[in-house]
Amino acid sequence: MTPSIPSARRRTLLKAASLSPVAASALLATEALAQDRKDTLIMANEFGPNMLDIHGVGANRPSYGVAWNVYDRLITHGRKKLPDGTMMYDYGKLEPELAERWKMDPDGMGVTFYLRKDAKFHDGTPVTAQDVKWSFDRALGMGGFPAFQMKAGSLEDPAQFKAVDTHTFHVKFPRKDKMSLPDMAVPVASIYNATLARKYATEKDPWAAEWLKTNTAGGGAYKVASWKPGQELVLERHDEWKSGPLPKIKRIIQRDVPSAGNRRALLQRGDIDITYSLPPKDFADFAGDKGKLKVVSMPVENALFYLGMNTSKAPFNNLKVRQAVACVLPYDRLFENAFYGRGVKMYGGSNEPKTPAWPQPHGWKTDVERARKLMAESGVGPVETTLSFDLGAATVSEPASILIQEALAQIGIKVTLNKVPGANWRAALLKKDMPMILNRFGGWLNYPEYFFFWAYHSQNAVFNTMSYQNPAMDRLITNARFAESKPLYDGMVKDMLKLAFEEVPRIPLLQPVMDVAMQPNITGYTYWFHLEPDYRQLAKGAVPA
Repeated sequence: MTPSIPSARRRTLLKAASLSPVAASALLATEALAQDRKDTLIMANEFGPNMLDIHGVGANRPSYGVAWNVYDRLITHGRKKLPDGTMMYDYGKLEPELAERWKMDPDGMGVTFYLRKDAKFHDGTPVTAQDVKWSFDRALGMGGFPAFQMKAGSLEDPAQFKAVDTHTFHVKFPRKDKMSLPDMAVPVASIYNATLARKYATEKDPWAAEWLKTNTAGGGAYKVASWKPGQELVLERHDEWKSGPLPKIKRIIQRDVPSAGNRRALLQRGDIDITYSLPPKDFADFAGDKGKLKVVSMPVENALFYLGMNTSKAPFNNLKVRQAVACVLPYDRLFENAFYGRGVKMYGGSNEPKTPAWPQPHGWKTDVERARKLMAESGVGPVETTLSFDLGAATVSEPASILIQEALAQIGIKVTLNKVPGANWRAALLKKDMPMILNRFGGWLNYPEYFFFWAYHSQNAVFNTMSYQNPAMDRLITNARFAESKPLYDGMVKDMLKLAFEEVPRIPLLQPVMDVAMQPNITGYTYWFHLEPDYRQLAKGAVPA
């Protein structure tokens, strides 16, 4: 039997037959390109992943996106539709991913996961509980951010993880912790192909860290087809993926386009399908131009843009100096002129919080005379320092830094701006040697004490970027995690906020908004706590008339 040919394809072939060989070839190539474009999604941002391993030291946020799409987790979150039609993850609902089901121990001190028996890694190797065990052990063994992330959910000792049999995995809890299960649904809890990775391990590198920086060992919905650091990442669909509905998009091209103007032009011409990292003004323009582009905006949960001061070194080890900075900042000008009003103000509130809500505005306001008085009380003379910011966020960070620089000059603090390339920003933060930083940080698990665990706890070697040390704060953070009643919990959170606002190692400026612009025919976009695109849920339709 001769296979049938779709009518549109038949018309193209008949037309090609009537043309010269060169013209026919061009016509068929154009049709193939159009079909390929239908199955391909092109995304452009300022910069891409600096490595392919989320467990690697200094992995940046786009590396989280690689983990999310290329690897599976045992479990994931459900999704929900907001009143305006936007889709977002459902923090209160956990669903199966690599594990088809799970069962809590009768005493609540452990959980057993039952893995899908048909799941395979990209190289065809079956996924086993031994791979899960190795992956969790690796997250702890790599140290740094992945180890701290696991410990945030009381996943802190390899002895807690047991491969019961080929498809059964058990986790024992050292304590009852509301963050334990959600912590297994974040990108760090990705499951690696242990058999493949071990081939590249050495005595000095038991976790194959060097190989996995530039290679993957996953089994997620997409696999890396090619990666040119600083240029382009290409993902192709893993057609044997069993941990969810097969994605509609077959191929993802993720390009690094440093110029915001170029990204805007590419989007408006239809040369790219989606972008995240444009200036706030561009998104405001797009939102006002109905029908041509689709814009989705969401306040980022548990996240802040802040000015941070290194409390381990002079002059910012002086409380009065930090408070003087908090009094001199031009909050309204920053909000309107640098961020174009796209965010939620985190000033104009009270330094005596009445509720445990987080984020919430602090009580500092622009008062130059009070700032000068505080500087005089500090006993610190004229200061020369640097303010560092991430060039990957330069569209807002550069104008904001210039405004801060001008404001601090009024109280005798001369500031030199230090522009750090986006791919190097995370590594620069880890050194903790920058006197002042303008930064954005958010917590994946939507609890105030989780944010404070990362940002304010003295034992946190990763995102306590200001080297803040206060035993009273440490106790509040730890006790809030395991508070035995809501009144106790609420009181501890309010005390945490009060202490943070009074001692201001970091000064909250605003809660950022996650802005995404895309072509009108792109559907399925879902806001996720890690802020990276989930390509598994996107689809391309016909362009609306």
